Amino acid sequence: MSSDQSPGSDVDVRGLVEFLARGLVDEPEQVEVNLVDERDAHVYEIDVGQQDLGKIIGKGGKTARAIRTLVNCVAPRSGKRSLVEILE
Repeated sequence: MSSDQSPGSDVDVRGLVEFLARGLVDEPEQVEVNLVDERDAHVYEIDVGQQDLGKIIGKGGKTARAIRTLVNCVAPRSGKRSLVEILE
């Protein structure tokens, strides 16, 4: 690893979120994950079919919280926050 490359900088966070979401739902072909670069944050937007929304959120929001925790662990340290939003 070169000195200008931080650990985890080659991680495809959008791909990870998509992989996790597709594994949780009944209709994986309907999963879309988009990266929106805002001024102070990287926002990963998860869009699933209406029937799969509850599976992504989980009971009491536990599944969504777990996805957010994983993203925060693997996201490159770029000075921007990494957020996960689930679109309804």
